[in-house]
Amino acid sequence: MRIDIKSWLKNIGQYFNLMNDREDEQQVIEQVSAGVVFRGTNLWILIFAILIASLGLNVNSTAVIIGAMLVSPLMGPIIGMGLSVGIGDYDLFRRALKNYAIAALISVLTAAVYFFISPLSEARSELLARTSPSLYDVLIAFCGGAAGVLALTTKSKGQVIPGVAIATALMPPLCTAGYGLATAQWSYFLGALYLFFINTVFIALSTFLGVKLLRFHSRSTLSPERAQYGKRAIMVVVIVTMIPAAVMTINIIQKNVFDRELQQFVNRELAQSGTQILSYTTEHDTLRVVAVGRAINDEELAAAQRRMPDYGLKGFALAVIQGADFEDIETLTARLNNMASVADAETRRLGQQVSDLELQLEAYSRYDTLSRHMAGEVGVLFPDIEHIAVGRLGDEVVAMVDLKAGRSLGAAERRRLEQWLRARVRNDALQVVLR
Repeated sequence: MRIDIKSWLKNIGQYFNLMNDREDEQQVIEQVSAGVVFRGTNLWILIFAILIASLGLNVNSTAVIIGAMLVSPLMGPIIGMGLSVGIGDYDLFRRALKNYAIAALISVLTAAVYFFISPLSEARSELLARTSPSLYDVLIAFCGGAAGVLALTTKSKGQVIPGVAIATALMPPLCTAGYGLATAQWSYFLGALYLFFINTVFIALSTFLGVKLLRFHSRSTLSPERAQYGKRAIMVVVIVTMIPAAVMTINIIQKNVFDRELQQFVNRELAQSGTQILSYTTEHDTLRVVAVGRAINDEELAAAQRRMPDYGLKGFALAVIQGADFEDIETLTARLNNMASVADAETRRLGQQVSDLELQLEAYSRYDTLSRHMAGEVGVLFPDIEHIAVGRLGDEVVAMVDLKAGRSLGAAERRRLEQWLRARVRNDALQVVLR
């Protein structure tokens, strides 16, 4: 029986074995090394991606922001840092770190220039979402980085890299930092830079762990003592990066718990037949409640005050404004009708937004499925092409074509490729980008 269990566990383990699908180590290192450099084409692509993301944040367009993240080459230096530490190649680490700093600086300055001249200065929801990172962002960055390194170091790459670029969202925090710099809102600037640093540290960490898991050979010439010191330094950076995010997460959770307890107190202790609670707010140590309809008498108010500690409201004073102390009934009725109209309009707007997002999701899913099907065909028709992906960039459909190292396409072959892609995608306006 023991032998059968071992055999069963061994068979299960084969499903999770990464070594059989591992890419050639030298090829992976060369690919990552080439991706850390920011000059020429890579630099201009970064600048245009930052401008696209800034436009998306400015007009609150999720689709445009996603397009910018797909174009961005920012993942290169970050994965390069994680890989270099994992194999002990400190020359690669220095190059990756230098290019990472250059890319981050140029990105923030580009976004700052855009927001400085943009006539739209209001911070919209997409921008505000990048100013208060939490532990959830740590988990997203780590899991996204893990998926990214597995895609780079194994043969079954699929459509992982574009998904990682979207999930880890490196561009929007830098654009938000540029917005904070341009408008002198330093809390936005620091919060967005911190989110970008979280993504950097944990994508690099997951890359480092992935390299170790896949048993890449070490190139380190350091002594065991220096290597141990480097590992301790990595742990210190990871822990220090997590601490502020952990504090923010705890504050978010505490606020959610407090709001839920507050709502339960109002609904259970103050809302009753004939009485309607219009609003409630907390100011310092006072809970202010506005009620209309049947008045809550002094005895009921005193009983509710005594039960406040049961809802986590110990030390709060209860102040209820009701009946004639507030407004006449006609004014209150008008306000309630106005609130109902606003709520109906917001519900219709949200419903339309959900419908639009469903249509966008359907379009992205279609192109994702089509890319997987075309990946098996392109290698037969065009042997010089290594990878192909089709997706929507704003209002346009774009095919990203990656050529094998050192290969190129002639004019005739490129025309044939474009004709095949447009026929396959069924879109005569398809834009083809060779990389």
